Amino acid sequence: MPTKEIAGTTIDVTEEGFLTDRSQWSRDLAGALATEEGIELTDEHWKVIDFITADFQEKQAVPGMRRMNKVGGIPTKDLYRLFPNGPIKKAARISGFPKPASCV
Repeated sequence: MPTKEIAGTTIDVTEEGFLTDRSQWSRDLAGALATEEGIELTDEHWKVIDFITADFQEKQAVPGMRRMNKVGGIPTKDLYRLFPNGPIKKAARISGFPKPASCV
């Protein structure tokens, strides 16, 4: 299993950089992962991350775009603005969850 050092912490990741052990995730780590993506986390980003976290606990899967819109109340245009070029995949990675099944 590959590892990666980020923000002074060694984490277990997949080949694509998704955490394999969510217990290694922290808000500080999320900030460092976001920085790698060229994103500075704001309250709007945390709304998305918090929704993904809560929904994952309930469904054991990263919510797709439709669920983010309908259940999370987060419009598609906002997701693309906050997490450009692959919002669900980037948001899941920053949130410390596996790569969503809906993402290639």
